[in-house]
Amino acid sequence: MAKHRPGQKRKATPELNEETVLKVFKRAKKPLPRAEVVRALNLKKKDKARVKEILKSLVRQGKLIRIRRAYGLPGPMNIITGTLQMQRGGFGFVIPDDVRRKDIFIGSRQLNGAWHGDKVAVNIIRERTRKNHEGRVVRVIERGRQTLPVRVFKHMRDNEWLVRPTDPLLNFGVWCRNEKGLELQEGDVAICDPGEQIDPTLWQGSFVSKLGQETDFKVQEALVKSNHTIRTRFPSDVRDEAESLPQAPAEDHFADRTDLRHLPLVTIDGEDAKDFDDAVAVERKDGGWVLWVAIADVSHYVRPGSALDREALERGNSYYFPQSVEPMLPERLSNGLCSLRPDEDRLCLAVRMEAGADGQVRGNGELFNAVMKSRARLTYGRVQRALDGNEGERLGLGDIWPMLEQAEQLARKMRKRRMDRGSIDMDIPEPEIRFGKSGRITSIRPSERQFAHMLIEEFMIAANEAVARTLRDAEMPCMYRVHPPADEDKLRALFRLIGQTDPEVQQPKEMTPQAIAGLLQHVRGTEREFLVSRLLLRSMMQAGYSPDDDGHFGLASECYCHFTSPIRRYADLMVHRIVKHKLGAAPEYALPGRKKLDRIAGLINGCERTAMDAEREIDRRASILFLMDKVGQTFKGLISGITDYGFRVELPEVMADGMVRLSSLEDDYYTYWKNRECLVGERTGRAFHIGQSVQVSLDDVSLGRLELSLSLADAENDAKDYKELL
Repeated sequence: MAKHRPGQKRKATPELNEETVLKVFKRAKKPLPRAEVVRALNLKKKDKARVKEILKSLVRQGKLIRIRRAYGLPGPMNIITGTLQMQRGGFGFVIPDDVRRKDIFIGSRQLNGAWHGDKVAVNIIRERTRKNHEGRVVRVIERGRQTLPVRVFKHMRDNEWLVRPTDPLLNFGVWCRNEKGLELQEGDVAICDPGEQIDPTLWQGSFVSKLGQETDFKVQEALVKSNHTIRTRFPSDVRDEAESLPQAPAEDHFADRTDLRHLPLVTIDGEDAKDFDDAVAVERKDGGWVLWVAIADVSHYVRPGSALDREALERGNSYYFPQSVEPMLPERLSNGLCSLRPDEDRLCLAVRMEAGADGQVRGNGELFNAVMKSRARLTYGRVQRALDGNEGERLGLGDIWPMLEQAEQLARKMRKRRMDRGSIDMDIPEPEIRFGKSGRITSIRPSERQFAHMLIEEFMIAANEAVARTLRDAEMPCMYRVHPPADEDKLRALFRLIGQTDPEVQQPKEMTPQAIAGLLQHVRGTEREFLVSRLLLRSMMQAGYSPDDDGHFGLASECYCHFTSPIRRYADLMVHRIVKHKLGAAPEYALPGRKKLDRIAGLINGCERTAMDAEREIDRRASILFLMDKVGQTFKGLISGITDYGFRVELPEVMADGMVRLSSLEDDYYTYWKNRECLVGERTGRAFHIGQSVQVSLDDVSLGRLELSLSLADAENDAKDYKELL
């Protein structure tokens, strides 16, 4: 390399970041090894490690592809990167990182060792006009999981066992060595470190640890966390940082804060909740009301770029399971310093909103830093009993009860206004899982949603809207909560299906939130309510986070964000920091740029999907464990889906679903009428359609396949005549 001569200008070194590294590849128009990137940017030896980190990050994001010792841009190599999602049939789809591209079909022979959840590079081997393009996995960029939860299947020889992944979407076996001398038996669940692939259906690996018997619910929770790579431990630097924080806010932290300790603020949460991040109070004023919503000031303690902040972003949100929680923040904060515990001073961000006699919030409300003291830790059950007229509960609440009376009146007015504007209220109950002293599941039933839940829901929605409008009107950035309009074709199909058995349901001219809300109101209180809500949910797009204010279809809200749960959601913490900037806080609350918001939105949207998938999986595993000793029993169900090989039945009483296969129907040969979504007997004319009530017998449960096998308990009585569907 030529030496720098006196008087000669040294070539400027550009700022080292992902953007400058990508520019090097675009200018080179060819793959480059790391050393050439370092030379092209005129970097020093101390920068090599940073370049290595950036290249790894770009590969993880799919913006570069690793080719032996070099890196290249995916586009010129005709390669698309994305995440592989497997299906039960052994094939899969790659969800491209570029959201403008359609999903790519991957046949079972084109997987090249890729697993469900892996980040992969694919090339297109067949282009199709109407269907998804077909591709081949050319490289696994990053494993979705480094270790696998497995079920010990069979002892082979010495210290070697045959095992299978507990995830039913991973359709292969592992020949596993027990090098750690674990005490194993068939039916145990263990963690395996997979090694090399032996053939398309078999890998080799070694045991890492043993979780226990698969019928132990705690083992099921542990394997679901492992399946979805949910972090279960905080790194030492995060724990140290949390421990260095005070046990309670210091007096000097109250400076320049509005003192709200005189208000009758209360928290209202579930029986088992420990992280109280929102408190409310309502006052009567001038024929209307004043609503106060106080939210834990997590941003005061979790500073941008700190170890706590990095870990919170990595987790994205808290993960809730029936018997455990994996919090976004260490318990020192989530259950302690930031939790709005009764009779303890706490820092908060507060929203003060005035509402008229009709419940309409005037303006955007007022935002400010504050200090508060919760008067009481209330539960939904206790509040509901008081609202229902229980004199003992009312007397026990003392001077808080008059405030709750006003809160109920305001919440009912606000809820009516929200329903009138077309907000969609799908009352889909969550499974309430009860455990006995032995840890076994004793019951699973639909959770009851009472007005006490709705009261808090209305106040949180009002606060979220007020904050979003405030930031929008101030032309400041925000992490909006957006919900795209529902798929119109799916909605029309839903109205058509319901209308086939209910003449009062007419196809609306426009698929507005009001039309959907009208359908839900029509079936409210009937046995079809559960099914219509489920089918409607399938028609809906998934909500997510975005820097763009695209509105929230489900809430019929033109401007919405999440502000009220910063202990358990990183999006809310981001919004708090932006609010802090608006209120003139310290320099560390600098406004995030568009690229940073886009990057964080992508990360936390992914974390939210992981949490939802994990929640669905543990609920399904719970229902299968609960029903294991109930094979042969009869249940009342609703047909929720029709295929050419059978129909799916929801069992609302136990919050589960299973399949009735055509092969189990012995009274006739049945034909699938696709245009009417029904099965019709060729000889008898009996028909089965979506929404129909049926009695089914539980024939089999499979924890390995996560499936329930059902059969009709009385086909003669359950089936309808096909003429009823014409």
